[in-house]
Parts: sequence; C-alpha cells; structure tokens
Amino acid sequence: MSEEQKITNNIKVPNKDLEALRLHFPHCFDKDGKFDIAKFQQQLNTQHLELTTEKESYGLDWLGKSYARLLASDPATTLLRADETHNSQLNTKNAENLLIKGDNLEVLKHLANAYYEKVKMIYIDPPYNTGSDGFVYNDTRKFTAKELQNLIGIDAERAKRILDFTQSKSNSHSAWLTFMYPRLYIAKQLLKDDGVIFVSIDDNEVAQLRLLMDEVFGEENFVAELIWHNKYTTSNDAKFVSTQHEYILFYAKSINDLTVGLLDRTDEMNAAYKNPDNDPKGEWKATPLHAKSGSTGNLYTIVFPNGKMWTPPQGRYPRYSKTRLLELYESGELYFNKNGGIDKKTYLNEVKQGKTVGSYFSFKDVGSTHQSNEELASLISKGIFDNPKPTDLIKTIVKISNLDFTDLILDFFAGSGTTADAVMQLNAADGGNRKFILVQLPEAIDPKKNKAAYDFVNELNTKNSTLKTQEPPTIFEITKERIKRAALKINTELDEKTKNLELKIKELNAQLPTEEVSEELKNLQEQITQNSKLKTNNSFKIFETIPIWEDYDFEAEQFDGSQTLFDAGKLTEEDIKALLVTWKTYDGMYLTQELEIVDLGGYTAFYGQRKLYLLHKNFTTENLKAVLEKIDTDKTFNPTSIIAFGYHLESKSLRELSENIKQYANKKKIDIDFITRY
Repeated sequence: MSEEQKITNNIKVPNKDLEALRLHFPHCFDKDGKFDIAKFQQQLNTQHLELTTEKESYGLDWLGKSYARLLASDPATTLLRADETHNSQLNTKNAENLLIKGDNLEVLKHLANAYYEKVKMIYIDPPYNTGSDGFVYNDTRKFTAKELQNLIGIDAERAKRILDFTQSKSNSHSAWLTFMYPRLYIAKQLLKDDGVIFVSIDDNEVAQLRLLMDEVFGEENFVAELIWHNKYTTSNDAKFVSTQHEYILFYAKSINDLTVGLLDRTDEMNAAYKNPDNDPKGEWKATPLHAKSGSTGNLYTIVFPNGKMWTPPQGRYPRYSKTRLLELYESGELYFNKNGGIDKKTYLNEVKQGKTVGSYFSFKDVGSTHQSNEELASLISKGIFDNPKPTDLIKTIVKISNLDFTDLILDFFAGSGTTADAVMQLNAADGGNRKFILVQLPEAIDPKKNKAAYDFVNELNTKNSTLKTQEPPTIFEITKERIKRAALKINTELDEKTKNLELKIKELNAQLPTEEVSEELKNLQEQITQNSKLKTNNSFKIFETIPIWEDYDFEAEQFDGSQTLFDAGKLTEEDIKALLVTWKTYDGMYLTQELEIVDLGGYTAFYGQRKLYLLHKNFTTENLKAVLEKIDTDKTFNPTSIIAFGYHLESKSLRELSENIKQYANKKKIDIDFITRY
C-alpha cells in the first residue's frame, strides 16, 4: 500500500474514544469524518437507550473551557530535537531517563503516541496561582475572534472575551483552569490502566482543581485529598491565619485497577513486638481475646487444658469461638501472663510488611519546606528555589503508587528536579530500575526577582559554554544541574559502599577458605556488581522542542512537484535529525530508543521497529536495489513500512519506490507499506 501523510505539523493527541466510536458506529460519521450525534442518538433509540443532551448538569464551567478543549486536540507547533552533545557522552549514551526542555503542553502532545498508557505514576507541582508565584497565562497560539468562533462553535462576544484573557497574561481562575485542562487531559492518556496521578496544590486553587480532576479523570476515580503539614512554625506576619499545609490530590486512572502500596514500618511500630517466652515463631505482641461488640448469645466461659479459665470482661464479647481458642492453645499462640490474663500472640512476621497510608502527611515523616530548602542548598546553593518539594515526600508518593521496579514516572512541572532525585535515591536503596521523564520550560530568570538563581546559572554557563554568546539564564539549567549533582552524590555513595565491600573481601581472603567464607565472598561480589549496575540508572538524555520551520504549513493533498511553498534546501543536517526524532516518536518509539543506521549502497537510512526512514536527498535506483536486496538477504532487516521525506526525494524516485515496493515479491513475503511523508 502507498499513501501520503501530512504529519510534521499535524501531530495530535490520539483520540481513543473517537476511534472506539468509529469502530463500532462507522455509519455515524459523515464523508468528512465528522461525528453525527443525531445518527448516534437514533442508533441508541433503536436499542431503547437514552442519550442525555440536557445542558444543565452539575459540573465545572469557566470562560475558556471550550478553548482549553481545543488546545488539548490542537496540533503541536514544534519538533523534538536531541541534545547530541549531552546524549553522546559515555555515561548518557544508554540512559533510559529523560529531561525535556520545552512547553509541557507541546511535549505531552509529542509523547502521546510513544508513551500512550505507558506511565505508572504522574506527580506534578503546578503553579498555585497565589498572585505572587508568577503565574500568568501565556498562550503562543494566535487566533482571530472569527477563527475561534468557527473552531469551537461560540458567539463573537464570548470569542473576544476568551482572547482577551489568553492574550493579556491573565492569572484569573479561568486562565488557570484553561492552562491546566489540556495538560491534565493528555496526561491521562499516558497513564496505564493501574496508573495514578498526584497533584500538589494549596488553598488558592484546590477547590477548582478538585472539580477539574473530577471532570478529566472521573469523580469515581478520586482516591484521596492528602494533607501535607509542610511547616512546623507559624508566620507572625500572616495577614489572618498562618498556613502550615498544602494538599496533594490523588486520582487513579481506573479505581477498579488501583492497588495502593504500603509505607515502611517504623522502628517504633516494630518495638511493640517482643519475645519474652522465647517463642520459636519469633517476636510477638499481645492481642486481647475480647472485642467491644458482639452478641450476648455468644458469651461463654472456657477452661483450657492447663486449668486456666477465661471469660470476657463485663461489657465485652469473645473475639473467637471456643473451638478457635482451643486451636490457638494447641499451637502455642496464647500467652498466659503472671497476673492471670490471657492474650493471643500476634507475630511480627504475620503483620503486613508495611503500614497503610493515612491522609495526613507530617513533616516529621516526609520532610518540610525548610528541610527541602536545606536539601537543595546542599546540592546547589541557597535561595535558588522557593520551597521546593523534599525528596522524602516524593519517595513516599512513589511507594503509595505501588510501582514495579521498572515502572515509568512522569513530572511535567519539573522545577528543581526533586522527582528525578527521589527516583534515583529509591533505586539506589532497593535495587530498582524505575525510570523518569521530566519536562521543564526554559523560563527566563528575572535577576531583579531572583538574583541568586540568575547568578548561579550565569556562572554555570560561563564555565560550560564554548560559545562567544551565552543563552540567557533559565530555570531549565537549574533543573538539569540539580539532577546531575544528585546523580553524582548517589554514585559517590555507591562507590563508598563498594570500597567497604572490597575491604571485607580482602579480610575474608586472608581467612581459611571454608564453605561459609566462599558463600560470603560470593554475596559481597554480587553486591559490588549490583552497585556498579545501579550507577548506570543515574543518567539521563536531554531533548528539547523547537519551532516547526517557517512556511511549513501546506496541505499535503494539494502538494505537487511544481509547488515551492517550502524551501527544503534550507534544511540542515540538524533539521533532518530533529525531523527523524519527531517522526519516530509519533510512530510509537521511545525517545531513548536509538535507530539503527543503515547503509543502502552509499545512501544513509534509519531503521527501527520495522520502519525504514529515508530522509536525505539523492536517493537513486541503485539505492532502491540495495533496499530490496537487503530485505531478501538480511535476517534482521524486516521493514513493514518505508517512510520517505517527500521534500527530499524527487517525484521520479518516489514513484519508482512506490511501484517497486508494491510489485516486488520479496523472499520473506513481507507486506510493506510505502509512505510519502511531509
């Protein structure tokens, strides 16, 4: 099959709901692909089902809601480009973590295909819209009132009001909701069925966010509104009340698939378990045989074989039947104390290997804003960020999320990079290989508002830059540097552990070679190997969004070889690489997946997941022969799609490719699609 695709400036979030409707109700779509709600309602009526179209219902509405929905489905206006200098370093070449620079709405749209239902946990700490946190709605998309009317079906007056706040740097509730909705909508598409999302917020927008999350994720998927006691002192300069907490809204992708993880048991919890009678089953604590509630018909007195008698205290009821109590006696699970009391032993090895999470997070357990400031200062410097989140808070959230050791975590308001630091710390502690994707806008730092951050990045740029002109300081550079330094700190600690293990090995080698010594040496060597492996987890690749080239806006179906709407001759090798990264991600490949470079008789092509990309100029008949020969002779080369960049291959070459691919009976009998892409 041969087809032509206009992809580069038409990358959208896949609408799986619409695809399901198209699959089951194809006759409800017109020739232009638009869904006909009247036909759909008629279909439901034949099955005696009612479709409610009442406009009045409980929910959240705001000025700009229809515009926010448009932004969620609007095509991306950027390409993805790799930071080749960073990504080609020895320690980052095989990295599976990602740091992406760009507007997170654009980045989410690019990730929507490759990472669809691949993320287990999302944590975000978006702007709180306090009035002093710097949040303003900043929209780069430019619509006229007339265009907006046609796109989202509103009247002229409403279109004008929406444009007024989207183009005037508003920080109203409507502006904040319009900003958050499309990001949350796309984020949901990235979550696995058993995935979860946590959103930090304070009093300014918690009410609006709760309703917005109900709308995007479904009210039935609400899990909890967690309260984080983040400050242990009050502020005397507070206008009315000194706020000492924030909220973290916790939602599941699907509540039916949710499993909440347990938190670590504390030493204080375990201290209640003793073994005063040297019970071979281990440490235990006493549990009463009676309960507060029960039936008077179940009251009884029992005499045990050792002559001891038990009856429940006045107003209490037996927790167990007589038969069960005798079974506990025979198995040694009852304790007869000196005062004549009788209790059941609850063994430490029987209890859950953790504790159930509560809705209240104390700073004693997960850290405070003061501690997080100190934590960041120890890695970077003081005063760089206002109240970043502590790593203990994020590690707690990861544990609640019940992640497997290889699960993927997303944070698209990366800020100081706490999420990456926390994930790397957890992996180093338990041997996991969880992966992270962080997204951060290259937001300019105002030296008047944050001189410490401005000077810090300036110093970094001066030290690292080989260019005569430096980029202006941005938040992204702080995010990047924090993750690098956190990784270095963790790897240094792993190296220290390895040195101690090597000293133990040296001591054991000096002893007689017994079986126990050999086993211990083996265990120590395995730990050293594990530490070395864990260090490789603490690296990341960097990508960034760049604008699609000027004038790259033709309609593919109207294009022919005589048109020169876009000058492909101005594209550099770097541009071609960005196009390749963008296309492969659109085609479902992870950003961390490297494509294989394929030599086709002197022509360089790229291959991955059974897709062959032809992006360079000067593709000849000889190169075509090399493609067909490689398909027949190379066992590892089995393309089901050949994708050619329409601007760089001449129309003659495109026709020749299309016809030969369609007609050629390859020895492997592979059905190959030929796609001309723009």
